[in-house]
Amino acid sequence: MAEQSYHTLDQLGKTTDLPASPEEAVLETVPNPHVGTDYLVRFACPEFTSLCPVTGQPDFAHLVIDYAPEDLLVESKALKLFLGSFRNHGAFHEDCTVQIAKRLVEAMNPKWLRIGGYWYPRGGIPIDVFYQTGPAPEGLWLPDQGVAPYRGRG
Repeated sequence: MAEQSYHTLDQLGKTTDLPASPEEAVLETVPNPHVGTDYLVRFACPEFTSLCPVTGQPDFAHLVIDYAPEDLLVESKALKLFLGSFRNHGAFHEDCTVQIAKRLVEAMNPKWLRIGGYWYPRGGIPIDVFYQTGPAPEGLWLPDQGVAPYRGRG
C-alpha cells in the first residue's frame, strides 16, 4: 500500500477552535485505504446539542451516522468540530439532522450514507429524524443503530 500524505489536514494534531457556525466548519477528508471494498463506518454522537430557533432553549440528540465510503473518509476531529458547531446554532431537529447528512455527502461523496437523529423530548414529544441517500450497497452489513425508543420513566 502506498504511503498516504496527511499534510493537507489543518485541524488534526493542532489546537483548533470550535467553529462559530456549521457553515464555517470545515469537513476535512482523508483517502479511503480500502477503495473497492464495501464496509460500514459508524459515528455515534450521544451528546449532540443545538438550539431551538424560536426559544433559544437547548435541544439534545443522540446521532448515529453510518456510511459506506467511496474514495474518501471524513476525518473524525473535523466531524467532531462540525457537530460541535451546532451548539449555538438555531434550527429545528429535522433541519439539523438532514443538514448534517447533506454536508457529509458533499464533503466525501460516499457510496451510501444514513443518519438517525434521536432527539430528546421538549414539550413532551421526542422527535426521531432519519435520512439516507438511497438503498445500501448490495451485501453491506447494516447493524441496527442501537438507540432504544424513548420510554420516559416507564
